[in-house]
Amino acid sequence: MLSYPEIRNFVREEMAKQVENLYGKPDVIAGVATGAIGIGILVAEALGLPFIYVRPEPKSHGRQNQIEGYFEPGQSVVVIEDLISTGKSSLNAVKALKEQNAKVKGMLAIFTYGFPVAGTNFEAEGVELHTLSDYEHLVEQASETHYIKESQLKTLLEWRSNPQEWKK
Repeated sequence: MLSYPEIRNFVREEMAKQVENLYGKPDVIAGVATGAIGIGILVAEALGLPFIYVRPEPKSHGRQNQIEGYFEPGQSVVVIEDLISTGKSSLNAVKALKEQNAKVKGMLAIFTYGFPVAGTNFEAEGVELHTLSDYEHLVEQASETHYIKESQLKTLLEWRSNPQEWKK
């Protein structure tokens, strides 16, 4: 089993490489609050770039910012996310950035469930999404290594086909 520093370094280096390979070097890295703040900071650090983060909505007090950190209008941004389910919160962050005239190059996430609604949502918004892994590969690996039993595999695949309606 990997230690926390090994996992941190893997995520930091792998995601930084992916950002550059997929989008070139942006001006700024943005994390989606709150799950991707730490990940985004690691990626920004690895690339030597400034970091900002985007809340789901503006704060109700203080300066009422939705975006924290400094960036200039017109700068290119790659958004970092931890998990994609429907894409709603992720795309909300992209919308906030675009409203402040950021040029969003795309999004890189650690994991996606691969729900069709997410693909539809990202396509409708014209946002390029890439992930390090997905549900299909997770379940496949769990099955191949016998981490899960055949009956559990069946249940996981049933859930994946229609999670909104799934009942065990």
